[in-house]
Amino acid sequence: MPLVFCPNCSNALTIARADSTNTHPMGVNRFECRTCPYEWALENKWYDRVNVKEKEVEQALGGKDEWKNADSIGTQCPNEGCNGERAYFYQLQIRSADEPMTTFLRCTTCATQWREN
Repeated sequence: MPLVFCPNCSNALTIARADSTNTHPMGVNRFECRTCPYEWALENKWYDRVNVKEKEVEQALGGKDEWKNADSIGTQCPNEGCNGERAYFYQLQIRSADEPMTTFLRCTTCATQWREN
C-alpha cells in the first residue's frame, strides 16, 4: 500500500482506530494526520496486493562444484533409508579460532548432506 499524505499539511498519514459509534461499536480504522486535525475514516476494506519476485540465491560454499575436489571418509550415513558407509567431506573454520573446525559431509550413495562440529 503506498503512503497516503495529508491534503492540508502534506505529512504522512498514520492508521488509528476511531471512537466507537452506534454503527461501529468497536470503532472504525482511519487515517489521521499527527500535525493537523485531518481524519479520513476507512469504511471499506482497503488493501493493495503486490507479488514479490523471489531473489535468486547464490551458493555460498561453491554451488555445483562444491564437492568436486572433496576427499572421502568412512562414516555411516544419517539417512535411515540409506546404508551408505562413505561420505565426501571438507572442513571450514566458521566459528572463532579457539573452536574446532566444522566438517561438512555428503553421502556418496544418497547425497544426503550433514555437518559435524
